[in-house]
Amino acid sequence: MCGRFALVTEKHILQMLFELDYSSEFELKPRYNVAPTQQVLVVRLSPIEGKREPVFLKWGLVPFWARDEAISNRLINARAETVREKPAFRHAYKKRRLLIPASGFFEWKSETGGKQPYFIAAKNRELISLAGLWERWDKRPEQPLETFTILTTEANPLVAELHNRMPVIISPQSFDAWLNPLTGEDHLQQLLKPYPEDLLTFYPVSRLVNKPSNDMPELIEPF
Repeated sequence: MCGRFALVTEKHILQMLFELDYSSEFELKPRYNVAPTQQVLVVRLSPIEGKREPVFLKWGLVPFWARDEAISNRLINARAETVREKPAFRHAYKKRRLLIPASGFFEWKSETGGKQPYFIAAKNRELISLAGLWERWDKRPEQPLETFTILTTEANPLVAELHNRMPVIISPQSFDAWLNPLTGEDHLQQLLKPYPEDLLTFYPVSRLVNKPSNDMPELIEPF
């Protein structure tokens, strides 16, 4: 599962990593505790221009066929093993894939005294890119709602010390393949693998991260 992450970086770093148009207008604030239902910065191919664009979408997928947007509370993650078959995800998986920039993600482990949160990040402290899907929901009177979900897979040996699942992480050399709606199924399946354990690290952090409204630098510092 992936239910919380952080994004703390400079705008120009994100633009370089994702090869975004420098004229793109978007606000980038440090986010130390990104949680479901919030508006989150993601990178996708523009439905109109077909080039990469940074946009803010709500975390929690609402399938185009859903009667009620409340379904999003149950669809913050999609299992990579079944994403091709599940009605909630299969259409987005074919044509609407995206990337979620992150400095790292949180996971909790049961220990003496309660659940201890940990922050998992790249060993070199560079940004990681989580794999996601997005949808557009038109069944409301106001502006259409665009939402996303994060794909998860079996945990690598490192993350398995904390949890049996982890988000799918896409390396920069595979950005094009993941975003391109014409990428073949065999290639996509090769991308939905656990990220190499030797490229990640983790450490305990403050339990203040348990409260989604808390959003401060201390949440990603070693505790």
